[in-house]
Amino acid sequence: MSTANIVAVGASPLGRTDLPGRDLFSKALAEAFEELPDPADVVDGLYVGAQSERYENQIMQGTLMAEWAGLRNVPAERVEACAAAGALALKNAVRDVRAGVHDAVLACGVEKMTAGGTEGATNALGAAFERALEQRSGITAPATYALLAQRYLHETDATERDLAKIAVKNHRNAASNPRAMFQEAVDLETVMDAVDVAPPLKLYDCAPVTDGAAAVVVANDEVASDLLDREDAVRVAGVGSAANNLAVAERNLTYVEGANVAASTAYEDAGVDPADIDVAEVHDAFTVCEALLAEAAEFAPEGRGIETVEDPGDRSAGWTDVRINTSGGLKARGHPIGATGLLQAVEAYEQLTGRAGERQVTDADTALLINEGGVADAHTVATVLEAQ
Repeated sequence: MSTANIVAVGASPLGRTDLPGRDLFSKALAEAFEELPDPADVVDGLYVGAQSERYENQIMQGTLMAEWAGLRNVPAERVEACAAAGALALKNAVRDVRAGVHDAVLACGVEKMTAGGTEGATNALGAAFERALEQRSGITAPATYALLAQRYLHETDATERDLAKIAVKNHRNAASNPRAMFQEAVDLETVMDAVDVAPPLKLYDCAPVTDGAAAVVVANDEVASDLLDREDAVRVAGVGSAANNLAVAERNLTYVEGANVAASTAYEDAGVDPADIDVAEVHDAFTVCEALLAEAAEFAPEGRGIETVEDPGDRSAGWTDVRINTSGGLKARGHPIGATGLLQAVEAYEQLTGRAGERQVTDADTALLINEGGVADAHTVATVLEAQ
């Protein structure tokens, strides 16, 4: 089996923009290939993570983005797993390189979420709910995550103030991330006094609707060594994925089982333990997700995931020393659905190659990415990355 390496990353600006999705993709692509030959001289396959065609009334995203990258007659496919689409694109690229199907593959993701306004985004995201049990009830994404949050607060000693601290921590991290949509810190009282979205979730507990794109180049050892110095590549050491029940009504609200399976599979594939992970980008579309995923990744004891905000030495016994969402997470960096999983890879790549600037974690050698699609772990992809 060949080794898969991330050799370059790029991202568009994140936020509300007048640019269409294809132009956002072009910006991400241009950054990824800034120091490489043209895409057509490097990659021989492409996967695009895109959640919904509703935003721009556009399908055939694989063909479109291949055309926009100057690629001709290569395999080019759109993949979809709601908010896990970007990580699924990365997983497929890694699979192809490991199997020797391709020498280098472009994994990219794009979403133009503001094109249909708030109503359009709400409807597009609602399509990820189970039709018979949930869609027809009119329930929204914040409302479903509010169910998880209410149950988590009921079954643990966590409070709404604890959830708010996660938002404060992630906004503080985003303040030193030039890629972030919100590059400003917020204080705890501002978060607590914000308007309710779906109690107990308030405005700052929820990731924003975001336009954006990301691109990641995955290559085998031979291509990687031809393109750049060894320390500029990051090895994809492990991958895992799992699909749980689509309907929230069929699941445990305070234990994201599928995420645990995905993370455990990735750990086993990489030959590492949770304690080996230095930095993690976890899917915090809503603040309660970060607590649940810290437990699912086995960084935290059950019921103590809420302590992601504490410094490692101040956490409960059984916690690891991992730093979580140094990018600001979905909450503050931004959440352009199809690109989110690849934006997690962008942050991990920068941390593991010493490019993270003010937010650099000292001696960061191993990273975990967890990207969820649907409500909580309807589909989860986990990836372990290692510095060279």
